[in-house]
Amino acid sequence: MAPVRSFTTTSHAASWLRLGWIARLICLLSLAGALIVPSSAQGGPNGWQLCNSTSYVVEASTGRPDGDDVIVEGWTRIRPGQCEIALAGPLKPGVYFVFARSSKAHRGGQRDWSGQTPLCVDTNGSFAVENPSSCQSMGLEARNFSAVRLEARGASMSFKETDLYDKANQSPQNAGIQRLLNDAGIFQDVVDGYLGRESRAAINAFLAERKLPLTTTQAELIDVLEDVANRRARQVGMELCNRTGARILAAIARSRPDGLESRGWWMIDANMCVRAVDESLITAPHYVFAEMATDAGVRRLKNAATIFCTSRAQFAIVGNQNCDGRRYRPEKFVETSPPDEGKLVYEFFDSAFGPAQLD
Repeated sequence: MAPVRSFTTTSHAASWLRLGWIARLICLLSLAGALIVPSSAQGGPNGWQLCNSTSYVVEASTGRPDGDDVIVEGWTRIRPGQCEIALAGPLKPGVYFVFARSSKAHRGGQRDWSGQTPLCVDTNGSFAVENPSSCQSMGLEARNFSAVRLEARGASMSFKETDLYDKANQSPQNAGIQRLLNDAGIFQDVVDGYLGRESRAAINAFLAERKLPLTTTQAELIDVLEDVANRRARQVGMELCNRTGARILAAIARSRPDGLESRGWWMIDANMCVRAVDESLITAPHYVFAEMATDAGVRRLKNAATIFCTSRAQFAIVGNQNCDGRRYRPEKFVETSPPDEGKLVYEFFDSAFGPAQLD
């Protein structure tokens, strides 16, 4: 089992030098995308309490020591601004593990709060399993958990974003409602933790349409909005699914009102999917790009033919001409099948990638 580590991800220098710029970008995105979670937990309630200080509905999985083994359980759903006991106490002092992901109701791909210790999870529903030596043999998937040393019989820790939502009249609950209003397509608002007059009017109209009382609590409102957003997410948009056994980095390109546009990056773990587009797709060509970092080099998609511009950092680039002259990197994308009724799911299989090459 991997040693106890903090949530900050690092890489070995030799591996860093062997990998190409795409592989290095994967490491950088892991650092940039990690939301702030403490690497140790403070004394607290009778059990392990996980608190959600983010604007996302969070689902957490925990690992607890059991002799020489680890029992992994999931998922504990935590609304924005709330706390839940993930492991009942009293707890024995020792090393515990935690991994969390955002609800699939949220647009823009699933976020995670992760570490460096791989453990097995069931991504599709509630589970409790003694961590096996091979996740695949049990029909499970590996996720990187953070190791946390608990010194007390009970402890509490929080998941956080860069924005803390802790000023006057500001709260994670408000931010969570704002984000879900956006995700559900009800009202577009800046996610800042302040519920203004227009937001409250949109909430009241939504409650009236649903024949729900104006006294509906924030927790109840979050549950209803998440359900609406979940159903909306399944109906339209573009989803990228990684069906390989390794992490990949992906980008897309498509026609927009102001011309052709390329956009990236999405870092997709093995057997995971992300939503790259949240709106209904027009019936026009769509394109994908992906690379897979290995110890032998970088594997790229075969049969890629259409040039689009990319960048080392997150990007949205209009036009696919003169990439070098505009200081972008030209890459070859693969054309997908047409969208069906505004939706497109593209699956990356291992057979679609060519042999590894050193950059």
